[in-house]
Amino acid sequence: MLKPDSKETSKRVNHLAEEKRDYYEVLGVQKGCSDDELKKAYRKLAKQYHPDLNPGDKDAEAKFKEVNEAYAVLSDSEKRARYDQFGHAGVDPSYGGGAGGAGGFGFDFGDIGAIFDSFFGGGSGFGGFGGSSRTRNPNAPIRGNNINIDIALSFMEAAKGCKKEINFSRLIKCEDCGGTGAAKGTSPETCPDCHGSGQVRVQQRTPFGVVQSVKACSRCGGTGKIIKTPCDKCKGMGRVRKSVRLEVDVPAGIDNGQTFVLRGQGDHGVNGGPAGDVNVTANVRPDPLFERDGFDVWCEIPITFAQAVLGDEVVVPTIDGKVKYNIPEGTQPATVFRLRNKGIPYVNGRGRGDQYVRVNLEVPTNLTAKQKDALKDFDSLTGDKNYRKRKGFFDKLKDFMKD
Repeated sequence: MLKPDSKETSKRVNHLAEEKRDYYEVLGVQKGCSDDELKKAYRKLAKQYHPDLNPGDKDAEAKFKEVNEAYAVLSDSEKRARYDQFGHAGVDPSYGGGAGGAGGFGFDFGDIGAIFDSFFGGGSGFGGFGGSSRTRNPNAPIRGNNINIDIALSFMEAAKGCKKEINFSRLIKCEDCGGTGAAKGTSPETCPDCHGSGQVRVQQRTPFGVVQSVKACSRCGGTGKIIKTPCDKCKGMGRVRKSVRLEVDVPAGIDNGQTFVLRGQGDHGVNGGPAGDVNVTANVRPDPLFERDGFDVWCEIPITFAQAVLGDEVVVPTIDGKVKYNIPEGTQPATVFRLRNKGIPYVNGRGRGDQYVRVNLEVPTNLTAKQKDALKDFDSLTGDKNYRKRKGFFDKLKDFMKD
């Protein structure tokens, strides 16, 4: 028996390597592409050449195998690293490379099976390759939906809290059938096709094995039950819509856009599940006197020139009513006074904010000649010692002019 020529063997191996296309070229991506780009390219090509979409097309079948082979290697970080370094020899033992497994590839079809789910629907397992799927219990309790409503409030209603009537509609359990959806004297039957699971399995053969898909049962609509005689009131749904009028306690201190929750007042659940909630969002109208800043309240009060100069007792509005406040002598325009604990109550807590009062000095208009003369006499009797800010300004101005 003649010993094979090593050079000839090497030529044959290199020839085989040249016949196999570059995996990146097969998928139409760059070598440094991301995992998302790789998966997107695979999805497109796998769907394009899938045998079920190209029955009897041998060329499409061959390309489908080639695409799956390329993706099985490049989607695995370790295999991709060996392929990038050694080429096909790094992942196929027939080329003197490394990876073990069936046929030298040891493909992981878990990701491929997940992608096939998007083609065939349901929670499919890539049958024959260890795929698996989960099934949900169609008769498990399901919580009812939440209901969102808005409520209009005045500034004072939001600040102090109040009672308000709200109107909305919600789904409640049908009293005629007790929520089963079946007419009186009857009951739902277990679906004979899915045996109550609500799902059926569909198998399809591919070049790589059996693709097993889990889909909703078409006979029972995924409920696992069949209602032969539906309830007249709810039409087999088990729930009916009802208008609700409810008086609610609006918490003191709620702000515009904030929401409070009415637990268990939403849609009734399915299969004995709990009811949802009602989320009530406050829409607070602006107030002509007050402005809100967190839990603090701001307002402005006008004062006369004489009140600012001599001081006076003034009446200040608050959310609790009117209070008296003594303005000190020599109060300047835009001075802010603080009234402690006269602000907004903390929501569901102790304490409250403060109220800030800004004085607005009102300059008199439409003066008589006598009033003007009196002001001129007053002005002639005052000097720099009476106007500290003015004196300071002119002192600074003199220094500026010297420079």
